[in-house]
Amino acid sequence: MPGANLTRVEAEERAGIVTNVRYNVHLDVTGSDTDFRSISTIEFDATEGASTFLDLIANTVNSVELNGQKLDSATVFVDNRIELSNLAAHNTVTVDALVQYSRTGEGMHRSVDPTDGNVYLYTQFEVPDARRVYAVFDQPDIKAEFDFSVDAPQGWEVISIMPANEPEQIADGVNRWTYPTTPKMSSYLTAFVAGPYASWHTSHKLSDGREVPMAIYARQALKEAMAKDVDYLFDVTKAGMDFYDKTWGVPYPYAKYDQLFVPEYNAGAMENIGTVTIRDSYVFESKVTDAMAERRDVTVLHELAHMWFGDLVTMKWWNDLWLNESFAEFTSTLATAETTQWHDAWATFASGEKSWGQAQDEMPSTHPIVAPINDLHDTEVNFDGITYAKGASVLKQLVAYVGRKEFFEGIHNYLRKHQYANATLADLLAELEATSGRDLKSWSEQWLEHAGINTITSEVRTATDGTIEEMALVQTASEEYPVLRDHRLAVAFYDENADGKIVLTQRFDLDVTGERTVVEAVKGKKRPAFIMVNEDDLTYTKLRFDEQSLDFAQKNLYKFDSALTRAVVWLSLWDMTRDAQLPAVDFINTSLKALSTEKESTTFRYALGQIATTAAHYVPAARRDEIKQHIGLEFFRLAGEAAAGSDEQFQLVTAYLNNGTDPEFAARSSALLDGSLVFDGLEIDNNMRWTILVAQAAAGVIDNERIDAELAARDTKENRQFAVMAKAAIPTAEAKAWAWDQALHNNELTNSQLENVAGGFSMNSDPALYEKYVDKYAQIIDWVWENKTFHMSEALLQGTTRGSGLYPSASDAARLVEVGENWLNSHADAPAALRRIVMENLDSSQRVLRVQRYNESL
Repeated sequence: MPGANLTRVEAEERAGIVTNVRYNVHLDVTGSDTDFRSISTIEFDATEGASTFLDLIANTVNSVELNGQKLDSATVFVDNRIELSNLAAHNTVTVDALVQYSRTGEGMHRSVDPTDGNVYLYTQFEVPDARRVYAVFDQPDIKAEFDFSVDAPQGWEVISIMPANEPEQIADGVNRWTYPTTPKMSSYLTAFVAGPYASWHTSHKLSDGREVPMAIYARQALKEAMAKDVDYLFDVTKAGMDFYDKTWGVPYPYAKYDQLFVPEYNAGAMENIGTVTIRDSYVFESKVTDAMAERRDVTVLHELAHMWFGDLVTMKWWNDLWLNESFAEFTSTLATAETTQWHDAWATFASGEKSWGQAQDEMPSTHPIVAPINDLHDTEVNFDGITYAKGASVLKQLVAYVGRKEFFEGIHNYLRKHQYANATLADLLAELEATSGRDLKSWSEQWLEHAGINTITSEVRTATDGTIEEMALVQTASEEYPVLRDHRLAVAFYDENADGKIVLTQRFDLDVTGERTVVEAVKGKKRPAFIMVNEDDLTYTKLRFDEQSLDFAQKNLYKFDSALTRAVVWLSLWDMTRDAQLPAVDFINTSLKALSTEKESTTFRYALGQIATTAAHYVPAARRDEIKQHIGLEFFRLAGEAAAGSDEQFQLVTAYLNNGTDPEFAARSSALLDGSLVFDGLEIDNNMRWTILVAQAAAGVIDNERIDAELAARDTKENRQFAVMAKAAIPTAEAKAWAWDQALHNNELTNSQLENVAGGFSMNSDPALYEKYVDKYAQIIDWVWENKTFHMSEALLQGTTRGSGLYPSASDAARLVEVGENWLNSHADAPAALRRIVMENLDSSQRVLRVQRYNESL
């Protein structure tokens, strides 16, 4: 989009010209279904005689007035910028525009609920899209105060940053909503949410005596489901607010705290100040896994953490975006573990977030945690598993390195010193150095300024009497990123107790530096059954256990008492499988056995996915059908043995439906629907019903007519998404052609429906279905990038490593590699974010090819 980019140099220049900014923004959302009126009046000081520009993405600019003089809008509004020339020392500019509603979750998204016809609006401005709603200096370091007003239909709620004043009726059927002036804040953290939302209210008393009003909002169609969880979510939020206050010594800084569950949301949530928007798939109408329920709590606490880290103190430029996200991810996991029912949250983090970060870090698109962000397009390249998961893992290592008490004292000082302003990584490290006494320059250089992940291999030499002669930890790095890091970690001994559990018996904390570190503390001690490196998962590294420990782990993973230890060991086994160092069949067998006793829901969920991926892509081709049928039958058997109504039972039934290829699948899935096959305690609610239907569609058991009939029986926003996925998943050439066309050309699909139809397209495993799409995919890459927004391009073009788009990953891996390499070679000048998507798809196929060949050679 011309002019939609902003370079760091331009931002620095503008911040050097513009100061003391204040906005008065008025929106009128009572007009058409396609656009709304936006009037922005901006007062600001400037370098006299200088020129600068406002950002605005609009259909039409009706007028621009600068310091009382009307400007020719056709002349000054070019390429999504409004040029402001010959500025005075103090300036006032007013921009009147018509701005387009979004259907892609960017800017002001407009959603119509088919259940009742209600219209819901919400904004999403990161990174940065406030310019899609009002004229603005849209960069994080030009903080300002904002006065907002909104004209909206009567009967609607309109929520923004500050508590609303009493709405005033200004015309028949129209109310005007106004709000007190906001504190000084960045534009990307402003927000508007409007519509006939249902709401629930409470308040919470802070340590400084203030009473903060809180609210939760959801669509009317979700009112009953939301009401069941409101008190629980308020309790989680209040506990988190107190935890952060106590941990950082800074009470919640804003006037209110609203959480708004909104439809068709691209992200998990967004930390708008006091006005957090959250995807409403977190409103549970049907049963969900404990993993999903826990993830909702982590998300609530993640966004709450941002109120301090990111909102109160904001990064100066997007190169420090990682710090906001990594800190929120780390501290929300800490808060989840210490204030909620999810005491094994660090096991969840290891299985889910850390595994994501490690996989991302081994792709050719990896980058340093502190990545160079030269312009907004660079954020598209670097907003990923490095930004969130690796960064959070590294912060956990930093806490181990400097000490928890010292770390949070430094955070307190950082927040107090830079509140309502902008700061950099250097500002944070200065405070942590002051409280810890550690020199963090070398630490930062190793961990934050270099890409790649290290591997720590345990070497153990045992004497004939069973004592350890020497244990060494050998650290290696990849050829591309040959940096060895300092690690603060723990080595632990594990043995079997009288109850048959594998438990911790001894622990040794140490610093690992350079290539080889001898663990002096274990010399002469009796060798245990298993030696755990990185006990408590303190550092970020790949692990390779000594031969005896590896053999023991494969045979006894299911016996380990600690959920976190199981998660770390499991991740290492999975990592070895992906690296063609552990036979795929061995990983499947170890994992299936461990599933029989595993209770940690996220570890369970990821293991199911890893088993399915291994069976579908990594095992020898000659055995693939046999092994896929085997794992489906094992999922079914384990589901029958799981406790009635348990999370494990629910996940295993779902896994069977998604992976079953046995001759009885059609009969069993139909019997689940009609009630002739019953798992004790398992309810066939709406979402489980559609899980069965989508699985049946993917297996060719049902057709479009049946899918349409099911949707007609209960036509909701969620069920429309299920229905398009089911139709796209049918294993016929006709269904794939339909899905392909819908995903690319049906502009009436919502962003969520588009993601689902693309997901259904790629759901099957028969290579013949996708053979012709290998070349077709390469041919549409440029068209998608030019004609879709960034988020929709990601949804369509991404492959197995980042989700389920149109990339035909089930096709022949060698052919995918050939075509991917050809595209990259012929598109050296393509945008970096687009090349990244193609590179990651290619890397996934290259890995499949390597691991397949390794397993076929055994």
